[in-house]
Amino acid sequence: MLRIHFTELDLARTRLAAAPDPMWEIASSLHRFQTREGRWAHGRWHDQAVHTLRHSALGRAVRGILLPLFPRALYFPDFLTPYEAQDGLEAGLEAILAVPEGRAAQEIGRLEPRRHGGRLRGLARHKERHALTKALRAYHDTVISPVAEQMHDQLASERAVRTRHLLDGGVDGMLAGLGPGFRWSSRVLSVLDHADDRDLHLDGRGLRLVPSYFCWQQPVTYADPTLAQVLVYPFDRTVADHAAAVSPGALEALLGGSRATVLAECAVGATTTELARRVGVSAGTVSYHTRTLREAGLISSRRDRESVLHTLTQLGADMLRVAR
Repeated sequence: MLRIHFTELDLARTRLAAAPDPMWEIASSLHRFQTREGRWAHGRWHDQAVHTLRHSALGRAVRGILLPLFPRALYFPDFLTPYEAQDGLEAGLEAILAVPEGRAAQEIGRLEPRRHGGRLRGLARHKERHALTKALRAYHDTVISPVAEQMHDQLASERAVRTRHLLDGGVDGMLAGLGPGFRWSSRVLSVLDHADDRDLHLDGRGLRLVPSYFCWQQPVTYADPTLAQVLVYPFDRTVADHAAAVSPGALEALLGGSRATVLAECAVGATTTELARRVGVSAGTVSYHTRTLREAGLISSRRDRESVLHTLTQLGADMLRVAR
């Protein structure tokens, strides 16, 4: 169990990622190749990625460099998921290149050296790190970018839920509502399913919450407690991949005034009860409409405690904009 200790200043500096973190998504996606756990949540992506990487130069780089650097284990180097990546892929890659050789060598040296030690230790040198960042960029463009829209849709849904908790109960409410894998009490956030057992004192640095598309079950933090801290945690997978499956037949079923109104009301996020009140129909009718919209990939729905919150996907927002 990880116990994260907050001060008043830490609560004021706690924030939620505004966009998917490309380096953490790279790391977590590489872990998906190393286990069958959670394969159902990324099945279509996994099959397509394996097909794309097979018998390619990028595939050889993934097997020879990236997978050994990002083992699905208790530890992988912190400098590979730099804090600066919150500003995008290029900012993250530049931060990897800027890491001092001593720190890179020390962190790589903590990895299991028997199979890949010599090759990996060489990546601590700046010259070799250019090849590493080139492989990371190619991997992101080839394997991560095809699901970028789904990632953004799920993050938008997650932010809508957290924002409601924040408005209703402040930062306390947002942290208390993270889900059954967390416990918030007396300014301590306990991460129940964490790889190791330790205490992390933020000491005024605050915490950046990073929901992740590819993270599975176990939230992740930096191994070095002195770094600016993040908590990477998985999306709720009960409605995963809805936005990825768009059926032409389902889109045709959208024609109709009430359903179009429901779609418009989802633009700001609404529960089933709120939609029923705004549209003037029963909750059962709203559930029918939201199911059709969800199957068409126009909205995303997720359970939040006793309610189900509905938000637009990018496809839904585009359709609504064109219709208007």
